[in-house]
Amino acid sequence: MKLDKELLKGATETVVLAVLAQEPSHGYQLVQLLKSRSKGIFGFGEGTLYPVLYRLEEKGWIKGEWEAGNGQRRRRVYRVTSRGRRQLVKRTEQWAGLARGMTLILGGPAHA
Repeated sequence: MKLDKELLKGATETVVLAVLAQEPSHGYQLVQLLKSRSKGIFGFGEGTLYPVLYRLEEKGWIKGEWEAGNGQRRRRVYRVTSRGRRQLVKRTEQWAGLARGMTLILGGPAHA
């Protein structure tokens, strides 16, 4: 399923934080994790992802550090900060409320 770019805009930072909270990653690995964990729904290119990573780092929600790979060139590995974890909790609550409201309005399950 291909999602509208405007819909994705609001979710991008949150899904990146969620994946990085589970596992520190470098950019290419993060692209692969987002794609596999969302079953292809979040198929970001690196050109989309890196500006998000830079923005999250500016906000202090993630921290990137250069690490040398085993016989590979250096790569920047990103980790969620304590500030980022707090933001993830807040955003998770907001998304749950939004999803519930959308389900109710769109005629989803009565127990939503």
